[in-house]
Amino acid sequence: MGILGWIILGLIAGAIAKAITGRHPGGLLVTLVVGVLGALLGGWLGSALFNAPLRNFWSLQTWLLAIGGSVILLLVWGAVTRRRA
Repeated sequence: MGILGWIILGLIAGAIAKAITGRHPGGLLVTLVVGVLGALLGGWLGSALFNAPLRNFWSLQTWLLAIGGSVILLLVWGAVTRRRA
């Protein structure tokens, strides 16, 4: 998957994760970063735990891992920032 695919995947996965968790830090750039980092986290966890790595852009497995990783990332971020506040 090329850089454009990662950007599109990151934007959509980040937006879906924000909608699922109800956490809305930042704007478009933060959504992109959350989505891309979430996809990396989801791909790593999928490979390590379930032998299910990220595949191509149109793979349902890729999307579920990216969204799941983004949700985990937002939940951890929310827990960390709540403790500081």
